Amino acid sequence: MSEFDEIRPYEPEEMKQAFEDLLNDRQFQVVLKGFAPWLPKSVRNGLLRLVFTGVKTPLDFQKRFMKPVVNYIIRKHTDGCSFDDAKLRDYESRFTFVSNHRDIVLDSAFLDVKLVNAGYPTTVEIGIGDNLLIYPWIKRLVRMNKAFTVRRGLSLRETLAASQLMSRYIHYAVTQKKENIWIAQREGRAKDSDDRTQDAVLKMLAMGGDLKELNIVPLTISYEYDPCDYLKAQEFQQKRDNPAFKKSRQDDLDNMKTGIFGYKGRVVYRAAAPVNTWLGELEGLPKTEYYKAVAERMDREIHRNYELFPCNYIALDELNGNKNHANHYSEVDKQRFEQYLSGQLAKIQLPDKDDSFLRERILTMYANPVRNKLAAQ
Repeated sequence: MSEFDEIRPYEPEEMKQAFEDLLNDRQFQVVLKGFAPWLPKSVRNGLLRLVFTGVKTPLDFQKRFMKPVVNYIIRKHTDGCSFDDAKLRDYESRFTFVSNHRDIVLDSAFLDVKLVNAGYPTTVEIGIGDNLLIYPWIKRLVRMNKAFTVRRGLSLRETLAASQLMSRYIHYAVTQKKENIWIAQREGRAKDSDDRTQDAVLKMLAMGGDLKELNIVPLTISYEYDPCDYLKAQEFQQKRDNPAFKKSRQDDLDNMKTGIFGYKGRVVYRAAAPVNTWLGELEGLPKTEYYKAVAERMDREIHRNYELFPCNYIALDELNGNKNHANHYSEVDKQRFEQYLSGQLAKIQLPDKDDSFLRERILTMYANPVRNKLAAQ
């Protein structure tokens, strides 16, 4: 276990000290004060210690602290979040969920709540890039919340060693700790919602052992509205106008905040059957083709399981200049989406704002799930 100390979540015996360290963190206290400025520090800490009583494991922490927060976000910032796990109910083992990526924080948080509500024995451990762990209190908090660290910005040799270590940890977590894992299908989000599994992710997962023992499940996440769509469009123009442009840490934090507290409409999670049900069909392929074939098959499963909304069809028809999918939306739907689109575009503040380019980028984000689902079917 000690070989994973650098990246793993906290173990049960470490939780109490981690909680005390969190309360003693000056920056964390500033964040807490923002939630309840009228309460003295001693009262805030006393209340948190009271609520923490009986919390012995990261799973306890999730159920006590994180579940109410996530349920509040679902009530306040979505029109409902559903989980279709019909393809998983015949399997009792743990799963490695590999999904398309919509939100840095909520992709796994929503899944955790849905797994608990559906009666699964545990939630998921998640990989979080260390580029997001910009303060000690954030790193401490996510480790209490069953997160392991994905190291970014390394040399080629360091990246290989870090990938091998992470893969060994994921295999250990699934087979020995009996944990579920959630990991995105690629590094970073697909800014245009053209979701594709990187075969490099599968190769990383295979470094630590046989893919079959991870029991990989392709998971599809569908948002009716992506609150970060205008930020993604803005980044597209910034990179177009300046190929050397890179987001700052503050940009990452702004994306996290917008993703959590922005309006998402309806949210749907849908799981495909584990890849072990068909992985054997590809075992005769040369290694050079194997991972690419697995990734493509997973993508078809993910694309088939998109939940499509009126705005997706409207976006595709507008880009194509036709009404081929008009049976999927009404005039009221069109007006609502146009109003939403105008509001999102108005949030973009750039000195040389290219409205037509930005509009096309956002429309493409909403159209690509339709294109991919039609192709997969």
